[in-house]
Amino acid sequence: MARPSFTEALASRTWLLADGATGTNYFQMGLESGDAPELWNFDHPERVRSLHRRFIEAGADIILTNTFGGNRHRLKLHNGQDKVREVNMAAAANARAEADAVDRPVYVGGSIGPTGEILEPVGALSYEDAVKAFEE
Repeated sequence: MARPSFTEALASRTWLLADGATGTNYFQMGLESGDAPELWNFDHPERVRSLHRRFIEAGADIILTNTFGGNRHRLKLHNGQDKVREVNMAAAANARAEADAVDRPVYVGGSIGPTGEILEPVGALSYEDAVKAFEE
């Protein structure tokens, strides 16, 4: 099935429904406080995909990847700073697989959250390092 571009979809409808409450749902699925949900893309991909599927079944037109903390600064808290690309690619693949499994257009958006670091001059993170972290 040819999926209209996201711009075409926005032009053809008055609204598109996005998923939400991902973190809350992951806690209900067994995520422990302090754990990195992004690592579930490897450790529990069936749970990640199940949540995407539930959002789609509930009518979501847009599902967000499990990558809110998928940057080196956040992943460093879990010794995952060297897995940024792998985490983000696995998350995109999990979401894309569920979006492609239905017979209607479902769009996948990349979820990008904060680094958790404070930018200079108040904090230690330089603008250049922040840009590099998000480029990854």
